[in-house]
Amino acid sequence: MKWLRQWVLVSLLIAPYGLLHATEPSINTQEEYQSLITLFFAAARTGNNEVVEEFLAAGFPINQRNPESYTALMVAAYQGNAQTVELLLHSGANACLQDKRGNTALMGALIKREIQIARTLYQAECAEDIRNKSGLSVQEFAELYGQSETLKMLHQEKVAAQIQPSDAWLMKIRR
Repeated sequence: MKWLRQWVLVSLLIAPYGLLHATEPSINTQEEYQSLITLFFAAARTGNNEVVEEFLAAGFPINQRNPESYTALMVAAYQGNAQTVELLLHSGANACLQDKRGNTALMGALIKREIQIARTLYQAECAEDIRNKSGLSVQEFAELYGQSETLKMLHQEKVAAQIQPSDAWLMKIRR
């Protein structure tokens, strides 16, 4: 039964790609592609990594946006699916993308108080001056949602991880 489900999923994933290169995509092709987007996001939302992996293995665009402008990484972060967040990041998802409000996956994790996920996303090398459409930086956003201490902790952890072993002895001397 498992092989049948995977075969159907892969068939659904691969079939529309050949049709997408036609000069004028049919309504059926567009509907099929929207169905794939819905399935991909449902898998990210529920933490179904097996299905997410099947999509990625079939070449589905990892940074695809849904009609609400979210990426699968944003959805997984907001829903608290830490393993899905890890899978998407290791597969090349861009943690710096912003939704229609200018919020990133990190901001979504902070709103939901998903500290483990926020820790993972904070390691991404996003621009320090990134702001959402309300003009809030990540620091200001965290403060607004009562997460400034969390963000401060994440920053300290990131800085500590970046200290080179050769610099560690110097840090001990300064104490």
